Amino acid sequence: MSEAEAMEMLRIMPREMRLMTERIFSLTGLPKSFLPAIQDTVMYSQKLGLGGFALLEQRFERLKEADPARVSIREEEGERLILDGGGQHAWFVMPSLLDLIGELVGRFGMARISVVDVMDPTELRIATALGARVGLSISFTGAEAPHFTALQVPVIGELRRDEPLLWELFMNGSRIEAGLWWRIYHLAKKALTPDSVVSRRHAGPLIVNDDGTVIGRKDNDDDTDINFLTSPKSGELETGDALS
Repeated sequence: MSEAEAMEMLRIMPREMRLMTERIFSLTGLPKSFLPAIQDTVMYSQKLGLGGFALLEQRFERLKEADPARVSIREEEGERLILDGGGQHAWFVMPSLLDLIGELVGRFGMARISVVDVMDPTELRIATALGARVGLSISFTGAEAPHFTALQVPVIGELRRDEPLLWELFMNGSRIEAGLWWRIYHLAKKALTPDSVVSRRHAGPLIVNDDGTVIGRKDNDDDTDINFLTSPKSGELETGDALS
């Protein structure tokens, strides 16, 4: 059996892929409000056989310098536009690209956009799948010199037909090499607050004060035992992680 055949593969579902992506992107210089717009980029990249999570791991240090505000329009004439990526990664250019495609299609009935100065330009092919959710049929040509042509298509409100790639992800997830996935998991954990008495008091929909009083949810039928939030067990080491 070859090394490739012996490699353990995991089937990862969208919830986990989105969660790891958001946590890792939160460790970069990206504005927190920008994260929802790009939470599916790595997941789609993985499913399309592009760089996916291996590329996320490889590029992580460079992604820390992310500044999507550097993306700009270089030239524009009618339905034609040249988008300057400002040296940003393709994943971070994606929201501007899709917005501009939608605007040009709305104004002129079609869009023709070329993208320059972008890191990992082949990843821009993700736009052909992401555009489906907003009723855009997008074609992609070129790798180092990406060019997009787009038209409006009807959205019928049925996910299986409107956005088949996302439907496939919901049904079957995506196969990812186990070693890579666990490295991604541990990288994502860096976005979490280390477990402590204080972090436990602020995790979830409530805060527990030093005296045990609760701020937040106070359901009469809530049987949650909050004693562990006020003090650790005697002699027990505090380990693990809790969401910040």
